[in-house]
Amino acid sequence: MPYRGKLRLLGRACLAFRNSYGKSERSTHLTSNIVGRNFSVSSTLDMRFVQFTFKNGGPQHLGVQLKQGGDIIAVSAVDSRIPNTLKKFLEGGDDLLKTAKRIIAEGRSIIPEADVNFLAPVTRMDKLACIGLNYSGHCEEQGMSIPETPVVFSKFPSNIIGPCDNILLPQISDKIDWEAELAIVIGKKCKSLNNDQVEDCIFGYTVAQDVTARDWQKSKRNGGQFLLGKAMDTFCPLGPAVVTKESICDINNLSVKTWVNGNLKQNGNTSELIFKPHDIVVYLSQFMTLLPGDVILTGTPAGIGYARNPPEYLQRGDVLETEIESLGRLRNKVI
Repeated sequence: MPYRGKLRLLGRACLAFRNSYGKSERSTHLTSNIVGRNFSVSSTLDMRFVQFTFKNGGPQHLGVQLKQGGDIIAVSAVDSRIPNTLKKFLEGGDDLLKTAKRIIAEGRSIIPEADVNFLAPVTRMDKLACIGLNYSGHCEEQGMSIPETPVVFSKFPSNIIGPCDNILLPQISDKIDWEAELAIVIGKKCKSLNNDQVEDCIFGYTVAQDVTARDWQKSKRNGGQFLLGKAMDTFCPLGPAVVTKESICDINNLSVKTWVNGNLKQNGNTSELIFKPHDIVVYLSQFMTLLPGDVILTGTPAGIGYARNPPEYLQRGDVLETEIESLGRLRNKVI
């Protein structure tokens, strides 16, 4: 088939999509940090997976918090079958999840939150995909029309930093902007999904900040491609936890907020998403195989600095805070 014919077919397929889906043993180091206590777990677990190190040193661990600000159960320290990264844990499938739930129910290896440093909750994923122009207010503030199909671009896994790590201002840009985003974390290998299959492939959700160099994204530099403006070092704070889908009452009704130096800049809600999380995963799976640990940023609400009059950009010394209801808050200093 001629190339243009293929493009026409893809265009019709995308329009059809829019119409259809618009809706072991504990380590010696760890022992000194464990708090001995009884632990009660309900039948429905609020599971918040975290990657962390202890403030007094030592290796990385995989843990589970059962509530925001609560104690952490270091599941990777209790059973040697559980790896110390969420990506490898997800690759292990349902058996490892059952093991983690058993450890939680037993109340073993409980650590106070104050004793740990949170890392990004998932790292070294195969794909870090992003969706642009996915809130109507964000389209309106830039004078852009609502897209018919998801606008897809990417960052790199190496762009990810933790929930309290510093954002580095690059020397080649002075127009660094904020974008608070809900992020999807894939739990199982999947391809060519339909709406009935997608829920089983999503593991959970986390908070992301899609830091952006507007002078590289919005100009004719790099041929108009987003990539260089989106993928500079430290441009993807993530965390503090990956909250399992079962722990969230309604993923399509969560507040999304950004503060700069304590001043509220973005105040949206995931109910405003044009393409919902399930729609996005179904759409991307038509083009590529999604793998355990892959992360998908779903877009940002209105309130970016670029669209303000006059425009506002991050400066050295600023503190950027990003919060999504029920998921947690990032706090990143700009240096």
